[in-house]
Amino acid sequence: MQFSSRFTIAIHIFACIHTFEKEHKITSDFLAASVNVNPVIIRKLLVQLKGAGLIAVQRGSGGASIAKPPEAITFLDVFRAVECVEQGTLFHFHENPNTACPVGRNIHKILDDKLRRVQDAMEGEMAKITVADVIADTQKYIEASAN
Repeated sequence: MQFSSRFTIAIHIFACIHTFEKEHKITSDFLAASVNVNPVIIRKLLVQLKGAGLIAVQRGSGGASIAKPPEAITFLDVFRAVECVEQGTLFHFHENPNTACPVGRNIHKILDDKLRRVQDAMEGEMAKITVADVIADTQKYIEASAN
């Protein structure tokens, strides 16, 4: 299983905003050039991030900005804002297992707790990493490549 690229693009957006906000107006076209995707994708993500209170978007001359301190925004916050996780569950369970089969009849009882533990572990790790961590690493790599 692989998640969509929405999460990594959203993290890229935060790094770009912080890196360039003092020098450039941060528009969807500007961000799309860095990510190398269509600006429509960026606009959709900005709407989701704005809806979660993570990004502020000023129409006209303002552009996008980070709405909260970067150390207060976790990977989990960003993931929840942009990834479509149905009913809060990471794993989509196959529909209608065969109840006449002893495995099919019991598969939910067998897997539900295990899948919940996997999701809890992933979310726990994501909650430990912040946008500030990415910004710090971005600055470090930019400075290193300039030398």
